[in-house]
Amino acid sequence: MKTPLVSDLGSEQTITTFFLVHARELRNTREGKQYLRLELGDRSGTVEARMWDQFETAAKDVARDDIVKVQARVEIYRNRPQLAILQVRVARPDEIDLADYLPHTKEDIGKLWTQVQEYCNSIGDPWLKKLVSSVLSDPHTAECYQRAPAAKTMHHAYLGGLLEHVVSLCGLAKQVAGHYPELNLDLLLTAALLHDVGKLEELCFERSIGYTTEGQLLGHIVMELETVTRAMDAIADFPGRLKTVVQHLLISHHGQYEFGSPKLPMIREALVFHYLDDLDSKLASVRAALAGDSGEDEWSSYSSALGRKFLRLEDFLKASS
Repeated sequence: MKTPLVSDLGSEQTITTFFLVHARELRNTREGKQYLRLELGDRSGTVEARMWDQFETAAKDVARDDIVKVQARVEIYRNRPQLAILQVRVARPDEIDLADYLPHTKEDIGKLWTQVQEYCNSIGDPWLKKLVSSVLSDPHTAECYQRAPAAKTMHHAYLGGLLEHVVSLCGLAKQVAGHYPELNLDLLLTAALLHDVGKLEELCFERSIGYTTEGQLLGHIVMELETVTRAMDAIADFPGRLKTVVQHLLISHHGQYEFGSPKLPMIREALVFHYLDDLDSKLASVRAALAGDSGEDEWSSYSSALGRKFLRLEDFLKASS
């Protein structure tokens, strides 16, 4: 494991270590002096970096998504670390372990994948079970499903995040269907298991989490609609009306036009699934904010996804007792 991590940079020091390049650009100061600005990161976070002198070679050789070896001074500015780079070069393949550079779920991937398969096998409707099984049994899909983030930044934005999100949604679906017996659990589980398969192609997550060109142009809802529709068409005699219902579950799961849904949820299970998906996503964003270092005892870091900070309730209540 690389050391130090970004999260370890809490004091002024000189370091030599490796980072992933998230952004790279040439900038000018107000006085017109040019410098190289980099955003560097690893699995624990990102840090701003600047190279003020002799950066011409680095500016030519270093690109976004490269992993670089850096010698730098850590400087604390407004209670946050910044790097003043002294030397930088592109790392050799034998010097790096890619697991050091992208955040990863703390859950066991193997156990999560087993749970996904168990939820798939629990679907009672034979057509829906055959559909979900056919999608998830594809070797490429299965490999990507176990590694993909659920989003670039909004929620579960780390390797394994999609799998963690889906397992959580399946658990919520079972609990809600148990409380509201009129709901069709098979439809809710199908929606949970398939609603984000488009993200396997929308997002790239080898060196950094970002969007593919196709993902930028089409978005995951369009991409998964095509994927799941092909899977239904490949199943002989798949019921036409059930196909329409599944398609509606997929294209309505964002819930509102302004959030990217081509249609509003107009089936009971589609409405419920939208709220479950929204709840799980938002709580993941709250969790991430509370886990961040805000520099304040009682308040989380600012959540750009939710547009606010959150009170550290347990600390607040303890202090008042």
